[in-house]
Amino acid sequence: MYTIGIDLGGTNLRIGLFNEQGEIIEEQNCSTEVEKGPHYTINIMAEAITSLKEKYEVKAIGIGAPGPLNPHEGVIIEPPNLTGWVNIPLVKLLEEKVALPVKLENDANAAALAEATLGAGKGASSVFFITVSTGIGGGFVLNGQLVSGAQGNCGEIGNMIVNPSHDAYQGPGLNKGALEGVASGTAIGRIGQERLNITNGAQGVFQLAEQGNETAQLILDEAINYLAIGLANIVHTVNPEIIVIGGGVMKSQSLILQPLIEKTKKYLYPSLKASLNIKPALLDQKAGLIGAGLLPN
Repeated sequence: MYTIGIDLGGTNLRIGLFNEQGEIIEEQNCSTEVEKGPHYTINIMAEAITSLKEKYEVKAIGIGAPGPLNPHEGVIIEPPNLTGWVNIPLVKLLEEKVALPVKLENDANAAALAEATLGAGKGASSVFFITVSTGIGGGFVLNGQLVSGAQGNCGEIGNMIVNPSHDAYQGPGLNKGALEGVASGTAIGRIGQERLNITNGAQGVFQLAEQGNETAQLILDEAINYLAIGLANIVHTVNPEIIVIGGGVMKSQSLILQPLIEKTKKYLYPSLKASLNIKPALLDQKAGLIGAGLLPN
């Protein structure tokens, strides 16, 4: 029996056929073309699923999609990067078209499941996955099972307050001083433009830091410190065996990973310092798709 995983993004739609070991057998990629509306994209999904059903015995579909969404009701609520997707009952609409069960999850949660099952967290009893890219998201996997939360929002660490000062930055839809607003790739790029007048985002800050620019290094130090506060909060809350970090920012892990580990330890109980285990993600851009394929299992 096979499963189909769908990674629904604001720009790209990825559809994969998976065997029982979580290996990709076939993969299709196309543009989401979000401007054409949700029903256009849902029809593309249905056509791809129908085509695969003709060749393989497919038992179920898994979808990883940007939030906010409600996985229990199968509804996409109103993601910022899926314009026009407002309260769309994706699971119901797709099940009617393909006559197969469909499971919906937040894309970060899907990636967390992939990294915990087949990636850097494989073999660990509890894995907290964090993606640091345009935004910051997360997911928690306990004993091989994804923990979604009552409304499907477990792991939404991007809105965790890590800077309580009155003049802290407030990003769109976020708390003032939220982790995503001060430590994401977008945040690093914004601060780089403010202090260094660069226009090529976080990449430009990393490049200057590698060249020894003190201001760029200070920007990274501040972001790493906020990330460390966030990680310490996670460790004290759910005490995972391993924390896995992925996302575009980790392409510069040589500048981030070791300082992040050391700073996180400073915020932990002494009894937790030695057991802190932070590793870079292994599945890279495939994590969301692979996790979607694992959701029905």
